[in-house]
Amino acid sequence: MLNRIVIPALAVLAAVYAVFATDLMRPVHQAQPPLYAPPRSAFSNAVAAVGLIEPASELIAVAAVVPGAIAAVHVAPNATVKQGQPLFSLDDRDLRAEIALRREALAAAEARLRRLSAMPRPEDVPIARARVEAARASLEDARQHLAFMAGIADRRAISAEELSRRRYAVATAEAHLREAEAALKLLLAGAWQEDLRIARHEVAYATAAVARAEVDLDRLTVRAPIDGTILKLNARVGEYAPAGHLEEPLVLLGSAAPWHVRVDVNEEDAWRVRPEASAKARLRGNATHELDLAFVRFEPYVIPKRALSGQPTERVDTRALQVIYRITAPDPSPFVGQQVDVFIEDEAAASSPSPLAGAQP
Repeated sequence: MLNRIVIPALAVLAAVYAVFATDLMRPVHQAQPPLYAPPRSAFSNAVAAVGLIEPASELIAVAAVVPGAIAAVHVAPNATVKQGQPLFSLDDRDLRAEIALRREALAAAEARLRRLSAMPRPEDVPIARARVEAARASLEDARQHLAFMAGIADRRAISAEELSRRRYAVATAEAHLREAEAALKLLLAGAWQEDLRIARHEVAYATAAVARAEVDLDRLTVRAPIDGTILKLNARVGEYAPAGHLEEPLVLLGSAAPWHVRVDVNEEDAWRVRPEASAKARLRGNATHELDLAFVRFEPYVIPKRALSGQPTERVDTRALQVIYRITAPDPSPFVGQQVDVFIEDEAAASSPSPLAGAQP
């Protein structure tokens, strides 16, 4: 009888204890204040958009013209550079060897041209003149022998064959004299103009080959295209630098302040943006401070939306009109690539008809 009363009573007490214990151990959730105040527009009617801070020159992704191993890096992040200043250099040992070979070829071509221009060689002239004198003496000797043979009264003393041979000897000596005189004249005339022209072209070709190799060597040193600041540096000594466009550029360069803000305005709100309208930007995490903006230009081509605010109600399947503004009072100074909330005043919102006005239900 006692068990019938005690056991149910213990069960009821255990259930009551479990209810109270569960309620006591339940965590209390209290609403936490936001980490920073959400941005608010300073205008009664405004177009809200998201913008990215960028240099006035836009972001310049500097790449290598030819692939190769990085041999030296000449700058550091946040460094100020001048146009033409070296940023990094690739391994150039093979091109330096090629330039040395081409310079030797140029020196040989120039030496050939100088040799042709200096002709005749002074030492060759006396030799040629001596050959002329020797040929003249041989001719005189042949003529004397012929005259001696022809002066013999008794024709039986000499044969007709011998007399004919003497005549041919004179003709041969005359030909040798003419040959020696022509050789002397050719020597004194110097180099042929066509040979000189060919030699000059060979020098010009060798000079152009050296210049081309030097240009190829200079291309291995990547230089700053403008005066600006190194915003990001991904080039390191020993790494391989491919040529062309890269997802992560080797050097990211931009002009110095003032900064611009590239604002993505949803295409549904693009008609509300006017160049003369006031605009302000607020930094993420510092919504109490405003950045005054001045209109610069519209990007005429509407692109797919890329700058997202992260709001759950934000549409991503839309296109955006990009509007460029200049930060007129950068205080506090923002960083390039920083995302800001932009508000563009819409004074004509109340008076302008809605794009849906007149639409049929």
